Amino acid sequence: MTALDMQFKESASRHALAGSNVVARVEGIRKTYYMGSLAVEVLHGISLDFYSGDYVSIMGPSGCGKSTLMNILGCLDQPTEGKYYLGDEDTSTMEDDELSTIRGARLGFIFQSYNLIQQLNVLENIEMPLFYQGYAEVESHEIAMSLAERVGLGDRVDHKPFELSGGQQQRVAIARALAVDPLIILADEPTGNLDSKSGSEILDLFDELHAQGKTLLTVTHSDELAERSMREIKLRDGEIESDERLNS
Repeated sequence: MTALDMQFKESASRHALAGSNVVARVEGIRKTYYMGSLAVEVLHGISLDFYSGDYVSIMGPSGCGKSTLMNILGCLDQPTEGKYYLGDEDTSTMEDDELSTIRGARLGFIFQSYNLIQQLNVLENIEMPLFYQGYAEVESHEIAMSLAERVGLGDRVDHKPFELSGGQQQRVAIARALAVDPLIILADEPTGNLDSKSGSEILDLFDELHAQGKTLLTVTHSDELAERSMREIKLRDGEIESDERLNS
């Protein structure tokens, strides 16, 4: 087992809430958006625990609140009411700079549109989170190379995003999300822009990450992704319609 493999395996237990395997918890969160004098409540008192090694699909019709929930889980937004604990930290009252710090150190993001920097090559894109966390250049390079190989792009590290297929770009995004050994990986429609073959290959990679003990939270309309996950949360009208344990 390599040092990087050991890092992945030990991550969840190191970050878990004290005395449990809960790595994230939302307690009675509500989110209200204000448009002039009009108040629109999008989330209505949601409470959920997410566990180390969870592979969760969050589903529901457009407007049900799943993107808002994902933004809160990703420390991109804060609830109007309620608490959100990431690891053992209450993020609900954090200032923007604190949220930015915890995002960079504890969360990995995978987007439908990849969000790669077009001027940088594969290796440099993977290294970006490590740069912002102050990693030494040699260590950053070593981690990024290991991750490029891990996602099957060891021979493409000098290529720019526009020289890659959609599936390969999403592999770069996955490697980048893993760079800082995050507590949770958050994926927003990760196969939404891919053909069925490339999408299945990305889901195979998600299966591998789950088998290695990574915690995956996904927002998706994909039935295939939902079927592969171990837990399916369905939202409707800002409330939890169901929370079902599928595969273990």
